[in-house]
Amino acid sequence: MRFEAFLAFRYLRARGRHAFINLITLLSMAGVALGVCALIVVLSVMGGFQDEITKKILGMSSHLTIYQAGGAITQPERVLKIARQQPGVKAAAPYVYGQVMLVSAGGATGALLSGLDVPLAKQVKNLEPSLVQGSLNDLSRPTRRGLWGIVLGSRLANKLGLRLGMVVNVINPLGEETPVGRAPKSEPFQVVGIFESGLYLYDAGSCYVGLSAAQEFLGLGRGVNGVEVALTDIYQAPLVGRQLARRLGPLFFAQDWMSANHSLFAALKLEKFAMFIILILIVLVASFGIVSSLIMMVMTKTREIGVLKAMGATRASLRRIFMLQGMVTGLVGTVLGVISGLVLCWLLTKYHFIDLPKDVYTVDTLPVQVEPLLVLLVAGSAVAISLLATIYPSRVAGSLDPVQALRYE
Repeated sequence: MRFEAFLAFRYLRARGRHAFINLITLLSMAGVALGVCALIVVLSVMGGFQDEITKKILGMSSHLTIYQAGGAITQPERVLKIARQQPGVKAAAPYVYGQVMLVSAGGATGALLSGLDVPLAKQVKNLEPSLVQGSLNDLSRPTRRGLWGIVLGSRLANKLGLRLGMVVNVINPLGEETPVGRAPKSEPFQVVGIFESGLYLYDAGSCYVGLSAAQEFLGLGRGVNGVEVALTDIYQAPLVGRQLARRLGPLFFAQDWMSANHSLFAALKLEKFAMFIILILIVLVASFGIVSSLIMMVMTKTREIGVLKAMGATRASLRRIFMLQGMVTGLVGTVLGVISGLVLCWLLTKYHFIDLPKDVYTVDTLPVQVEPLLVLLVAGSAVAISLLATIYPSRVAGSLDPVQALRYE
């Protein structure tokens, strides 16, 4: 391999009237570097967006929620006890929800009302960082005006024209039993907090009250709609959910955070894969430059190849010379691309010089999350494409007939 490597590096530095081949080689190298850099930056930004969305979703919802088929859980203490005994479970909390109508002087709209046992809910959800006004602790007791408190999403509060301390009427469409049948139930609540998660679905359609207030208002008595569970490993949620459902009995089932947001994460995964395929085409186009430079090198070095074969060089040796030449071009381009891509990701993380409109996106700057395995995949793909690009030119060089190569020399 010594003479093969020597010739491969020597051919990389074409001189005289064949020096233009160096330009094609440099352009090919730059193309590989550009493609690798673009892939690393774009996939890291998309990974950052996915990580941010995951954090926001897990801040507003639990890792796992247990339900009972056919209605409310009438014995929540039993479910809470079994859930807390399950390996991998950090905490569990009762959960009440129902569709309601909110009415204020500013308008009316539908929303999802959730009832929380605040001390336990803090162990399974990370709601407090999303609060921009007020406190969740005010949900546990009536306000000074003798009303139960309610925490609204920021977009929901703006739509209804509500501010901290104002009163909103909450209507339960299912209502309560009266002598003439069921009638909608209305009750005033005082706004004690406003949250902003950055997720439109929650900010525009969710509100929270205390567990006792929700149970009374929705007519559940001591029952709950579900039990929320926090796990030590969020990616074990499907497995833990199946185990809990088996322990609780056939009427119980669990929904994990991944299946609850399956369509969103499936779309993000598909988009990430599509961007990888699109941007890897840049490296593929750059590989055409590698093929072109190697073919021209074979054409200009026909006499030298004929002499080498006449002196006993084998076809395999000649193939390795040109494969090494192409591999060096691709490898140097890949290394430069990886370095430039990681540097650009670091700059985006440190200086945040690209601002995003927060009313459109869930973040105000580009989030970046560099995944080492993804960087290795990109680098490996670029090197593999560069290697494939050397196959045809090296086979041409190896198959040259020394008689034909030296006939007119």
